[in-house]
This record gives sequence, structure tokens and C-alpha cells, in this order.
Amino acid sequence: MATSTSSVAFVAVIIVAVVTTMLCAQPAQAFITYSPRACDYRHETCICLYDDDGCSNNNSCHPTRRNFFAAACLSGIITVPLITSIKSAGALTPDQASQNYDTYADTYDKLDGGSIATSLGIDEARTKLLGMARGDVLEIGVGTGLNLASYRFGEGGVTSLTLVDISDGMLSQAEARIQQMNIDKNIPIQFVKADATSELVSIFGENKFDSVVDTFSLCVMGNEGAKKCIEEMAGVVKPSGKILLVENTRSSNPLLGSYQDLTASSAADLGGKGCVYNQNVGEMINKSKGMRLEKEESFAAGLFRSFVCKKS
Repeated sequence: MATSTSSVAFVAVIIVAVVTTMLCAQPAQAFITYSPRACDYRHETCICLYDDDGCSNNNSCHPTRRNFFAAACLSGIITVPLITSIKSAGALTPDQASQNYDTYADTYDKLDGGSIATSLGIDEARTKLLGMARGDVLEIGVGTGLNLASYRFGEGGVTSLTLVDISDGMLSQAEARIQQMNIDKNIPIQFVKADATSELVSIFGENKFDSVVDTFSLCVMGNEGAKKCIEEMAGVVKPSGKILLVENTRSSNPLLGSYQDLTASSAADLGGKGCVYNQNVGEMINKSKGMRLEKEESFAAGLFRSFVCKKS
């Protein structure tokens, strides 16, 4: 009897989802809801796809990307009802990213932050890694400026900061955040709209920055775009400088990695705002031209990793 590809995928997802629940060290019965208030009445593990302040009176809600991925980890809810065939996750083009993230700008902090981000260790990873930034610093994919509070400004820390994004809306949000911070006025800060997959070297020149920073931007660029971006970052960092990355990555656990492969396309389309969350970033770095990996740290079962790199 012939078995269809969709049936095989469906069964595989069920198996992997159950094992994934165990790997995530969470109870088997997980309740997934769109309403934060519903969690107040549950005794089992409860993940809300929206933060408490994510809904207004007109029922306009803003899904959080971290909550969405966490829900996938707990229950397989993304894949079981939605995956009917296995397909590769696509990337946003630079034009699509610019337009989409202009739209997300006003609510992006809800999308990429929240309590799940904290519990997964993302906030800790940002603080730990960005505390290493020194001298003239370039941050790509700055978004709304979620990283800004993690920098140490002044002597021994950041002495100038260049913030790059492909979205005007995101840059406006980052600039507004900067204006609310108590940063020494003598520290130059500039905002640049640019495509980090192709324009960094042409705009800034080679060997320009002491530190180059990115957090969670490579996944939006797709595999080919991410590889190009890594080489662009390697081009603009000084030989003595460091490249500091925190990225979504494919888990080193075979079953969890397979689960990510199955869900990557749907997660990117439905809740991840174009983020392809199963990239092998370490392999990209090792195969890149001009960059070598010094240190890699894994957290949340390898779903996220930090990387410290240098020019090779």
C-alpha cells in the first residue's frame, strides 16, 4: 500500500513533537492559547502566543515571535494541523524585509521580546555578549534598538555607534529609544539605512569597526543572504576586532533539529515574520571567507546560540 508524502510528514511530526516536548523539559500536557487571561485559570503548562498587553480594545493583537516558537517546541501545534508537505523555508528579499519591518516597527518590541524571551535566556545572552563590544561599533539589523541598553558606553566600552537597518520605520524607533537614554553626548551615534547582505563594505569601507554586532537578523536573510552578510561583516571589522552574534540556529539534537526543519517554513510565514529558524550559523561562519569562529555558546536546547568571531 502506497503512503503519501503528507502522511509520512504528519506521522513524523507527531513523533518528533512528543519527543521535543520531553527535550524541552516541560510537562507533556501543554495548553496553548491566544488569550493571556486563559492561562490564569489553568494548572498545567500554559503558553500564550500574545503578551498581556498585546491586545487592544478593538481586538488588534500582536503575536510574539518567541512565544510562537516556544509553543512549537512544547506541543507541535504549528506542524500537526498545518504541514501537509515538506518544503524549504524561503527568505525575505531586501525589499520585502524593508516593507514588512516598516509595518512591524510600532509593535516589534512585543514581537521579539516578552517573558518567553527572558525565560529562554535571550536577554541574558544579549547582555553577556554585547558587554564585549568595544570602540567603534557597528550594529546591523538594529530594529527598534532592543540591544541598546546592553552596551557599555564610554571609556573601555563603546566610543562610537553606527546603527544599520533596512527599514526606515525600525530606524525611527531606534532613534526615539536613543533619545530617551542617558548616553554621553560626546559619543557619536549615526543611523544608516542599508542592505547588510551587500552594502556594508561599499558604504563604510574595509577594516573600519572594532566590533560588529548582530542579533537575530541572519534568519530573515535566508541562507544565501546570511552567508553574504557574514562576509560583509568580516570585511568591515578591523583585524584586531570582534564580530558578536546571537542567532536563531538549528538544534544540535537530531530530533529537535528535524522538527525545526519540518516547521521552518510555516513558522516563518505564520508567526516568525520571515525568520527561518533552522539555520546552521556555525557552519556558515566556518565556511565563510574572512571570518573565523572563536567561541560558540548554545542555549535553549540549541535553538539559539551566541558566537564570538574574528577576521581570519
